[in-house]
Amino acid sequence: MAKAAVASRPAAKPASKAAPKRSSSKLVPLHDRIVIRATVQEEVLSSGIVIPDTAKEKPQQGEVIAVGPGRLDDNGKRIPMDVQVGDRVLYAKYTGQEVKIDQEELIVLAEKDVLAKVQ
Repeated sequence: MAKAAVASRPAAKPASKAAPKRSSSKLVPLHDRIVIRATVQEEVLSSGIVIPDTAKEKPQQGEVIAVGPGRLDDNGKRIPMDVQVGDRVLYAKYTGQEVKIDQEELIVLAEKDVLAKVQ
């Protein structure tokens, strides 16, 4: 018996809504929360002095890797976020929740804890 050849066709994609810009993070922040990857401070100064881990300051600058949809106002309207994925920001020193996902340390914080965008 001869077997009939099956024509291969691409799988149909389910219809989806237009999604916001996705990041590589597995964390999906809610409301006005953002996920930040802190920038690593240099360990050797330009003069050649090596800074030990115990003397390093906690970083205050990072890259936004995920953004929530924004908070709701008193009338139930969504207030859009001022930061976007990929922005470099300065944030308050001892704020946010530090989490470790896939060997990567991330910080989840509220948008109000972001002090400024770095251009």
